Amino acid sequence: MKLYDYQPAPSPRRVRIYLAEKDLAIPTEQVDLAKREQFESDFAKKNPSFTVPALELDDGTVISESMAICRYLEALYPDPPLFGTDARSQAIVEMWIRIVEFNGLAAVADMLRNSSEHFADRALTGAAGGIAQIPALVERGQATLSRCFERLDRRLEGREYIADAFSVADITALVVVDFARWVKQEPAPNLANLAAWHERVAARPSARA
Repeated sequence: MKLYDYQPAPSPRRVRIYLAEKDLAIPTEQVDLAKREQFESDFAKKNPSFTVPALELDDGTVISESMAICRYLEALYPDPPLFGTDARSQAIVEMWIRIVEFNGLAAVADMLRNSSEHFADRALTGAAGGIAQIPALVERGQATLSRCFERLDRRLEGREYIADAFSVADITALVVVDFARWVKQEPAPNLANLAAWHERVAARPSARA
């Protein structure tokens, strides 16, 4: 297997943290998004979505999307479990992954891609050009992200982790909180539960992956 990665980007970081929690080592190859290497022929043929991460299997199959990669690896390496251990916990982990993806990760991406000069003509993920920015999405992204942080804070009242144990839901939320700094967004100071959780999760060795 080979993992196509880009060290600064949030989505590949989710997979790297997952791998670190599993103590798995997979050969990696960097695809420099800043240099637009994702649009070059070799990688573009492997992943026509032009995104990282992407996991190339030994038979040539390429799996893109962070959670698809983690799900594949979870089936191969179930211990320690990071998607829950039974129907209830698996559903809760899945629910919170989706909540944080849709209301956190997507919100930050909207803010970044619709405000940064780097994305002036490619405001959608994987677009090579011709996609104009929509400034109104920046303000909406700020509101959506703020609501996401507030919801996480309520969820973390009296809890160590988002689900019953450390899971991919925590990995996703950690990446979102850190990614938000790219657009100068932080959880509000009064969200003490979220702040304490972030301190705990960021202290895990895997967070440095």
